[in-house]
Amino acid sequence: MAGADLILYNGLHLEGKMTDVFRKMQRRIKTVAVAEAIPPDSLLAPPEFKGAHDPHVWFDVELWQFCVARIRDKLVEMDSAHASGYRSRAQAYLAKLEELDQYVLRQALRVPEPQRVLVTAHDAFNYFGRAYHFEVRGLQGISTASEAGTADIQKLADFVKERQIPAVFVETSVPQRYIEALQAAVRSRGFDVKIGGSLYSDAMGEPGTPEGEYTGMVKHNIDTLLSSILFVLHFIF
Repeated sequence: MAGADLILYNGLHLEGKMTDVFRKMQRRIKTVAVAEAIPPDSLLAPPEFKGAHDPHVWFDVELWQFCVARIRDKLVEMDSAHASGYRSRAQAYLAKLEELDQYVLRQALRVPEPQRVLVTAHDAFNYFGRAYHFEVRGLQGISTASEAGTADIQKLADFVKERQIPAVFVETSVPQRYIEALQAAVRSRGFDVKIGGSLYSDAMGEPGTPEGEYTGMVKHNIDTLLSSILFVLHFIF
């Protein structure tokens, strides 16, 4: 990083202690927290995050467009000789994100409202839930460093059983054992909840795959949710 011309990072404390490093580097190298371009009144501040904002803003595609615009502006500022190229590519990408946002919303609304509930290992999907009308429940808090305790699992198992949630989901960045423990707890209550598939939360897919890019990762998540929930509902009803 010491040799970089520009460092772009998410911000909103997603990077933890590295945030302080980026701020100190600002004296010598331009560092930009792209998510801090989002209007503050659009950010979520859950109480368990100790007064800070939830940093998982990329799950609301409309909000992520603010970040794209900030990246465009900083590149233009740094390399004005190529400003027209940055602006035209950003315009094309923003149009692509607008289409993606509408696609995710259309797919989400295909799930019947009572079953429009997303249960995962940790609370990374609150922006997704707000934007696309899903109720979101997670075993852990916002940080993947936290551990899900027995009480957390039992409480969420009661919720899944009571609401007859058809499927729960694992995440690529969180050990699957947490969701498997939840599934076992639900089964002990006489209800068989399925593991619907794996979602990308704090990481994208492998380079060179559709999920290795932002748009492909978002599309994978909503398509996995939709196909899994509707598949299970087909057999229940």
